[in-house]
Amino acid sequence: MSTAAHAEDHGDHPPVANRSSRVDSRLLGIYFFIASEVMLFGSFFTAYFFARVVVHKGPWPPHPFHLPVYLALLNTIILVTSSFTMHWGLQSIKRNNRAGLIAGLALTFGLGLTFLLIQAREYTRLGFSPHDLAFGSTFYGLTGLHGAHVFIGLNLLLYALIRSVRGHYGPAPHDHLGVEVPGIYWHFVDVMWIVVYTTVYVL
Repeated sequence: MSTAAHAEDHGDHPPVANRSSRVDSRLLGIYFFIASEVMLFGSFFTAYFFARVVVHKGPWPPHPFHLPVYLALLNTIILVTSSFTMHWGLQSIKRNNRAGLIAGLALTFGLGLTFLLIQAREYTRLGFSPHDLAFGSTFYGLTGLHGAHVFIGLNLLLYALIRSVRGHYGPAPHDHLGVEVPGIYWHFVDVMWIVVYTTVYVL
């Protein structure tokens, strides 16, 4: 085909770039983003274990510090429950059930906000600060990093909730990505908290 004929085929616009039909670019983007977040959390866990095993060789938490294990367990139950409500909301819109979508997003947002408020309340009663030894620094670093991710997730959920109330989203795969992408992020936040809870409060 001549250059003129090729240009005529495409008109004034360049040819469409090749795209994979298997994974939507937006889903691929959130997967790569989460991979980078895993590495970020990994660096914080590395610092935590270095402080716990290498720097401080005595009992953990160091005397006289104590952690509210049962309050953190309650928060864990709340956040795990929010994963189920998030899944319910996404499955609802896939079945064209808008009421279920709105209810699922609203419940997920409420549970996530409750988690964040409980964690903030926990901070005010711990009796130690980030300046108290490597223990305080690594504890606030890990839990604070996760709390920041919960805050970001809440903003994404609120945006999706507002759009769902306005009638956006639908059952077609490309019509509910605005729910699926925040959902993937929220599930990541939930899983990461389980790891943080097990590492910091249980082990």
